[in-house]
Amino acid sequence: MPGLLLAGAIAGAAFGLRQLPVLGLLSPMILAIVIGMGFHNLVGTPARAKPGVAFAMRRILRFAIILLGLQLTAAQIVEVGASGFAVIALTLVATFLFTTILGRLMGVEKGLAQLIAAGTSICGASAVIATNTVTRAPDEDVAYAVACVTIFGSVAMFLYPALPGLLGLDAHAYGLWTGASIHEIAQVVAAAYQEGQAAGEFGTIAKLSRVMLLAPVVLTLGFLATRRAGPDASGAARPPVPWFVLGFIAMIGVNSVISIPAEAKAALVWLTTFLLSMALAAMGLETDFAKLRAKGLRPFLLGLAAFAFIAVFSLVLVKLTS
Repeated sequence: MPGLLLAGAIAGAAFGLRQLPVLGLLSPMILAIVIGMGFHNLVGTPARAKPGVAFAMRRILRFAIILLGLQLTAAQIVEVGASGFAVIALTLVATFLFTTILGRLMGVEKGLAQLIAAGTSICGASAVIATNTVTRAPDEDVAYAVACVTIFGSVAMFLYPALPGLLGLDAHAYGLWTGASIHEIAQVVAAAYQEGQAAGEFGTIAKLSRVMLLAPVVLTLGFLATRRAGPDASGAARPPVPWFVLGFIAMIGVNSVISIPAEAKAALVWLTTFLLSMALAAMGLETDFAKLRAKGLRPFLLGLAAFAFIAVFSLVLVKLTS
């Protein structure tokens, strides 16, 4: 209970800070991990809070990702269209492969490279923490990956609105580009609506369709990790199969066939974001700045390269299909 209360208090503080100017542009998940890291490195996480912190990083995280499925419907994919979904899926796969391969060439740890790849190619911090259920990288890797996708997603949020006229993108094409390439949902909304209502709505739908691909990506990584582990005579723990992702898919199905009242849906969106913020606060409470510094500059440069790749690759596909 002490750890859950601490993580919950930090998540609440993150939601409160979003009411301030400028900070409102940041996701409460991002603010939560920053506050958690600050608390851990300046004050120290109490020993009696450790069990609750671990519970938040695992059980609460999985439950929140299941609830995330209630924000998506199968109809949204239909609205994006075959060509739009092809752009999103090809961009995701190409970015993930590019980032993991480049990470290997740059000497970045495999787990950290996969986290940066997932955060860049799918949906920012949510994808990072979901992917880590399979990669089981250290908390410092999670914090580093979240920092990368936050920084470069924020750059895209401010940069993209200045480019549609220069690049000859209409509202539909610009919305698709933002949804296919910007990291966080909130960042997509902020950037897409700068070009008008039509661009904003289509960018949001495109991004939600991209989030839907979180499930097959995490499941694939889980099965590959389990297969590589093989029979383990030493008794060491094998990578877990992320069965909770099936709950995510089931919730998409529920939301597709049952009409959830707007008030209830808004409450569920808030609850999901709060629980994800608790999970990231818990990760912050386990993250040492000294270990982050030890990671060096190479992962940051990998995040920069991934950001540049997804922006250019998706733009080329959008231009080809528009």
